[in-house]
Amino acid sequence: MVFTSLVFLFLFLPATFTAYFLFRDRAMRNVVLLIVSLLFYSWGEPRYVVLIIVSIIMNWGIALLLVRHTNWRRSILTIGVGANIVGLGVFKYTGFLIGSLDRLLALNLPAPNIFLPIGISFYTFQAISYLVDVYRGHVVPQKNPLFFGAYLALFAKLIAGPIVRYRQIETEIVSRRENLGEFVEGLRRFALGLGKKVLIADTMGSIADKILSTGPYVGAIPAWVGFTAYTFQIYFDFSAYSDMAIGLGRMFGFHFLENFNYPYVARSVTEFWRRWHISLSSFFRDYIYIPLGGNRVSQGRWVVNMAVVWGITGLWHGDSWNFVLWGLYYGLLLACEKLFLRTWMEKVPRILQHTFVILSFVFGWLFFRIEDFSLIGGWLGAMVGTHGWGHPMTLNALNVLHKYLWFIVAAVGSTPVVSNLFKDVRKTPLGGLLVDLWTGAILIWSVLEIALGGFSPFIYFQF
Repeated sequence: MVFTSLVFLFLFLPATFTAYFLFRDRAMRNVVLLIVSLLFYSWGEPRYVVLIIVSIIMNWGIALLLVRHTNWRRSILTIGVGANIVGLGVFKYTGFLIGSLDRLLALNLPAPNIFLPIGISFYTFQAISYLVDVYRGHVVPQKNPLFFGAYLALFAKLIAGPIVRYRQIETEIVSRRENLGEFVEGLRRFALGLGKKVLIADTMGSIADKILSTGPYVGAIPAWVGFTAYTFQIYFDFSAYSDMAIGLGRMFGFHFLENFNYPYVARSVTEFWRRWHISLSSFFRDYIYIPLGGNRVSQGRWVVNMAVVWGITGLWHGDSWNFVLWGLYYGLLLACEKLFLRTWMEKVPRILQHTFVILSFVFGWLFFRIEDFSLIGGWLGAMVGTHGWGHPMTLNALNVLHKYLWFIVAAVGSTPVVSNLFKDVRKTPLGGLLVDLWTGAILIWSVLEIALGGFSPFIYFQF
């Protein structure tokens, strides 16, 4: 089940709220969340709901063993983390590894038919963070398996994040306080996220798909339009899901941390990654980069650490070598920025700093979007004018030229301008009413688009 479906909006959510608020007892409300979350997942993944149940039981039990058998803590942690990684690897990377070996050694190996369970990367990483935090003494293990299950399987963040660590909501699992004000604020956030996805991300996605599906032999202008559209699509798609998850969590009394902080306004690649998918980048920082030694090692070892972390970051996003290339591309940029580029960038005007970062992530999304290695060079060539500038009628023939206003909407929406304006306007009762009317209009418009079939699945579902 997805957030952008009429079944979810008009059947699942009302039924969930009714069942949830029917009980006053915290334990019963957590049980309701666990049950509806498993039903939410089983709607589209009935075969693999058992994997989540196994993950809940396994990680709950291992966490308890970590505090009961202190002499074996390291071994227990290794087994627990290893089991999670193996489970993720089997379902997500078996086909990738066999295919890579087959192409490299020409073994003619049969391709395995393993279906990727939706959301497995997210709930696996949350389970790993829980075990490591228990091991480090950052959290006390949850003794109630149903409460732990409500955390790990919570439908609001189950499919595509954000990666919510247990310690971030440890207190709220047992003692959160729901109220009307928080519920309404969560509804506002959910509605805006729905609008970002259905109205902006899907519009940009339709433009990107039409242009980028033509092949890399278009002119520079169509190529840049296509990848600019994809740049906006991926931001609004990813951040919209986080907005909706944060909003849903707030309706139930949970306060998830922000996951996107307007990354496209960054003036350095480092700043970009501090603003983009914060829960994921902080996970890799805290559970891989720092344990490897971080930047408190020799320069050569640090370069290796960066390559390992960013190679894994790329591979996490998909079982294809283009994602590894994308990760290493950013690892190289960040290394160059730390070693010498930042000093040079600080001496140039801000507009040039920002322009450099914009070009960096647009080219980065090219590696992310184009999975066929044989086409990456062609698209890079198209963007620098190898096939000429291209004719405007190319865009008109693809039926995208008339959607130019959406690029303005996306450009403005990817900055904090509108958000800051709404905050100022809402300081007065009349302004608050106007903002709520605007939010309601976005919600209605989005629902109408969904009813007409004008939406697509979230991109992150593939991860």
